[in-house]
Amino acid sequence: MSEPRGRPEAIVRPKAGQQAFDVRRIEPSAALAEYVDYYWLVRWHTPEPYRQQVIPQPRIHVAAEAGRLLVHGVTREPFFRTLTGTGHALGAAFHPGGFRPVLGSSVGALSGTVLPGLEVFGRDDRPAAHIILGSGDEAELVAAMGDYLAAAEPAPDPVARDVTDLVALIAERVEIVRAEQVASEAGLSLRQLQRLFTEYVGIGPKWVIQRSRILEAAATAHEGGPIDWADLAQRLGFSDQAHLTRVFADVVGTPPAAYARDPGTA
Repeated sequence: MSEPRGRPEAIVRPKAGQQAFDVRRIEPSAALAEYVDYYWLVRWHTPEPYRQQVIPQPRIHVAAEAGRLLVHGVTREPFFRTLTGTGHALGAAFHPGGFRPVLGSSVGALSGTVLPGLEVFGRDDRPAAHIILGSGDEAELVAAMGDYLAAAEPAPDPVARDVTDLVALIAERVEIVRAEQVASEAGLSLRQLQRLFTEYVGIGPKWVIQRSRILEAAATAHEGGPIDWADLAQRLGFSDQAHLTRVFADVVGTPPAAYARDPGTA
């Protein structure tokens, strides 16, 4: 089984976050690896409330929090959580195309929503959430999440695999800057690709490309050291440095150069 992929650079200001919480990525069972990329387990201890931001990615998460298992559709909005005291949370991060076989219908209907598992799957999510949030044992809480998801009885879907591979291709090849390039790689028209991404990912390919490039910019900032932002903007497919600055600030809340200088970043 491959290592959980994920995009650790999605954690905003990771150096500051290390003082408040610890996050681990855990492989799913073989039965769920077709659909779930990894589980994430966050444990925190912070005497004062700590507000953490995460850059949303093109993947659906099912997370145990506030006594429920909540299904987080792909969102364009900034994502924040405030951590207080001592606690933990567990989530399942699905492959970009992996939730469609579990849901059994278009994931586009979930975009921008946060819904309890009961509404999405028709099965009460509270018993599983009670185990996950009440247990300190990693194996026990991961098993409870896995059992709840496996009860959906998903069937392998080759199209879901193809979509996941397309999203991985976008992440790996920074020269891909337009949805038309992805459509060409997939042997589809642009309209067919857009429908496919809406059905399986929950958001369009143009957004996926731009979000992947912003994550690349964040990863560069996290490395520390001098950065030629104009050169980076060109390599990531932005029209110029101002374009990268505008999009990055929209997503992260601060321009990239200021973000890189923040003592909580690198």
